[in-house]
Amino acid sequence: MIPTGQMLTKSYSVNADGSLSYLTPAQLGRHELYEMIPFTAVFGMQQKERNISKAFANYAADLDTIEADQLAYSQTNQHLSAAELDSRKSHASLLLLEQLELDSVVITTPLIIGLFMAGVSQFLVGYNTSVMNSPSSVVFEGHTTVEWSLAVAVFAVGGPFGAVAAGSVVDTHGRRAGMAIVTYLFLFGGLLQTFAKNMLCITVARFIIGFASGFSSVLVPIYLGELAPPTLRGTLGTLTQFALVIGIFVSDLLAFPFATEHRWRILFSVTVLASIVQLLCFPFLIESPRWLLGRDRSSTKARYIIKKLRGLRYENEIEIEVNHFISASHAQACDNNDDHTSSGVALAAMLMDKQIRRLLICSLFLQIAQQLSGINAVFYYSTMFFEGLIDSPLLGTTIVGGVNVAATYVALLLMENSNRRTLILWSAGGMLFSSVALVLCLLGFFSKMASLFFVVTFVSFFEIGLGPIPWLIVAEMFEAKPFSNPVSISCQVNWACNFIVGLIFPYLHEHLGAFSFVPFAVVLLITIIFVIMWLPETKGTTPEELRDDIVRSLSTMLAMSGDSTNAGDHSSSVGNPIDVEWRRAMDDLRRQEEEDMQRGTYSKSSLFFLPQMVFTCDTFSPSLLYIKCE
Repeated sequence: MIPTGQMLTKSYSVNADGSLSYLTPAQLGRHELYEMIPFTAVFGMQQKERNISKAFANYAADLDTIEADQLAYSQTNQHLSAAELDSRKSHASLLLLEQLELDSVVITTPLIIGLFMAGVSQFLVGYNTSVMNSPSSVVFEGHTTVEWSLAVAVFAVGGPFGAVAAGSVVDTHGRRAGMAIVTYLFLFGGLLQTFAKNMLCITVARFIIGFASGFSSVLVPIYLGELAPPTLRGTLGTLTQFALVIGIFVSDLLAFPFATEHRWRILFSVTVLASIVQLLCFPFLIESPRWLLGRDRSSTKARYIIKKLRGLRYENEIEIEVNHFISASHAQACDNNDDHTSSGVALAAMLMDKQIRRLLICSLFLQIAQQLSGINAVFYYSTMFFEGLIDSPLLGTTIVGGVNVAATYVALLLMENSNRRTLILWSAGGMLFSSVALVLCLLGFFSKMASLFFVVTFVSFFEIGLGPIPWLIVAEMFEAKPFSNPVSISCQVNWACNFIVGLIFPYLHEHLGAFSFVPFAVVLLITIIFVIMWLPETKGTTPEELRDDIVRSLSTMLAMSGDSTNAGDHSSSVGNPIDVEWRRAMDDLRRQEEEDMQRGTYSKSSLFFLPQMVFTCDTFSPSLLYIKCE
């Protein structure tokens, strides 16, 4: 028989080895966050993280309030007043929510180093996206349009190859090894570009840097998502997105002193210097504990890393965190998913699944629309585009880069409170208007200086919708379980379309002249029609839906706990604490119902919304809540 005190102080869950474990409600809430939020750091995920935390806190507070009311009635034959119930629920919810969000303010040194390394990698992705924009007229003068456009666009050829290679490499050799590969690729590509003898060397260097960028675009969200607690993943994803757009802006700023005939190599050497800084920090970089536990659940190294990463002191705290990692990894693992399955096979399998086919098509369409909208025509060629339109094309390019950073912050604020479909419609509509206005400027209907304004509005509208949302919407449309395949395929499609724009825009500019943005306007118009007719809204699951998910998850977890305990003793369930408490709960409820019937006060409404779970406690405390399966 389990002592009563022990039974009334903890909640049951299941360890990785199937043994019984006990969790406080705060720990149980963190368990739900781990399982419901993908191990990926995505820009704009903060709202989803808060919604899940609030849903669990309100759910636990409701249960505590109901049990407190029942306890008061059993002792005094009177129910708690509405004011007392509201006060208790508010206090319980706020207390638990505060504990669930504690992770978001606990930042350890290993996490800071991991964020710094990842941030530098994304900075280099942004920097090398735009670094070829300004020095086009001074790097090996006399090059042809074909040579330059190929050197610019080959960056996007290397990208999808890097994205494809990243998945298998980091799964086989680890996330830390992946970060080393990215660093050395940036270093080698940067050296080759800095000391290039001709355009061919620059083209090869751009391919290598593009490969590193594609590799980084897959690795960084995974690595940070596996280091960060669930409540920090959206924040870290946002920081790396800012690192990328800041990289674009810095390349524009450095072009002022260095985009000259004799200094352009200094402009390219920034990639080398940043990579050397990464190499100096590399000895302090930790491996992903999730990857280590995936290879060996008893890994001592993983436990040591978790201890440093979370700032834990006691062995039981470490084991609870280990169980969070293992159970969430199991919950998010795709059925019949082979690590070596090709993207083509994965794509075909998802298209055959009626439940996710439409979601996948929407995700891929938005990736295509993001790139074919023409945004990288601006980041790759804005200096060339502004020549003859404004006095200082370089200044115009820098203004566009600065607005891009500011618009990213505005996008973060808007995503907190706006629907995804609404933002994409405003974004595509604003970009369409800007494209048409640019054409009119080039045709002479408006001042040529106005073209700068409309390029700025074009970029601004991109950043509030078509920029971040195609990536965020993948995380919101797909559950954590099938999340990896859509992300991988979306990344490859995005890079492929990026290459197309980078390669063909110089020819559009040369042959279409004032009408060079018309193809992009057509794409944007199609995007608006598609969003209106097909795209589902994904902003924030409703509290009721989140509560249902939590109830189902906890019920399943408790059922597994009972099964795993029974599996160890088939002869009798007397020693099974969940069975003991289940019988006690049923006896208590049956006895209370009989007494209520005798008094004529029986009502089924008090537990109508949650027939599977009951909390038992005297006073609300995260260490005194106890869950019983009904």
